[in-house]
Amino acid sequence: MFSLALIAIVVFLALVFDFINGFHDTANAIATSVSTKALSPRNAILIAASLNFAGALSGTAVAATIGKNIVAPELVTPAVIIAALIGAIFWNLFTWYYGIPSSSSHALIGGLAGAVIAGFGFQAVLWQGFLKILVGLILAPIIGGLMGSLVMTILFWVFKPAAPSKINNSFRKLQMVSACMASFAHGSNDAQKSMGIITMVLVGGGLLTVFEVPLWVKIGCAASMGLGTAVGGWKIIKTMGGKIFRIEPINGFAADFSSSLVIYSASLLGAPVSTTHVVSSSIMGVGAVKRLKGVRWNIARQIVIAWFVTIPSAAIVSILTYNLVQIVDLLF
Repeated sequence: MFSLALIAIVVFLALVFDFINGFHDTANAIATSVSTKALSPRNAILIAASLNFAGALSGTAVAATIGKNIVAPELVTPAVIIAALIGAIFWNLFTWYYGIPSSSSHALIGGLAGAVIAGFGFQAVLWQGFLKILVGLILAPIIGGLMGSLVMTILFWVFKPAAPSKINNSFRKLQMVSACMASFAHGSNDAQKSMGIITMVLVGGGLLTVFEVPLWVKIGCAASMGLGTAVGGWKIIKTMGGKIFRIEPINGFAADFSSSLVIYSASLLGAPVSTTHVVSSSIMGVGAVKRLKGVRWNIARQIVIAWFVTIPSAAIVSILTYNLVQIVDLLF
């Protein structure tokens, strides 16, 4: 049994992570629609916040994957989870401050693996489950890029005879729909990760006998992500919405539509994916169809580097945090 005070600290940190995830990843859902002026920043934020909240309540399959496939229940301790969350929170804040569209999912998974390794060694990580999650994280952006290219190619051939001004006006309206889809899909995957962390601790602490996400955990995580989304992350919106390539309404719709399909499909399958990666790769795929040289590949390269750095960086911070927690525990 864990003390209620320690469980309360874990719940608080998990909700803080969800809040930061909300404003850190707001750009995933609304960057293209704001960039093309399909939505005003205020309306885009309101849509993203409300649909993120709704999406977060749509299921728990991803939560179960996070809670069961990285660390054995008997090794779940407050120190491990606290260190994991602090590592993930630190990396999210660091990348948000510098406007880097990094991955909250990678940060959390890296943080959790690092904390478990610090506490119990490499053998304590459920590597089979961890590698399955890692494969999903790698495949999702590849599929997102291919889907973006496919959707953009289809739209290009269907609407090729139409006047550009007419196309832009029509797809500017359709972007309102695709922004809603993207926001709902984002909430359906990202909020569940914190649900899995909290439920993992409740099971490990003996407050739950089976891994089943309580209603109050669902609502708490959904509300935290929705509130964080309302705060917004404009530095990352600038990178996602315009620096990769010049986005027009038809491009924005294609990117949002394709990334939404990939992310929500992953949520239904219980696969935690990086919404940032999927959206970024979808935008790149769309841009490559529009004009290969029009994609600013130097910016894309910086984003990809940030993707690969996230897991080890969050893991290192979590290892340091875990050791610090152990030192404090010995002193007091």
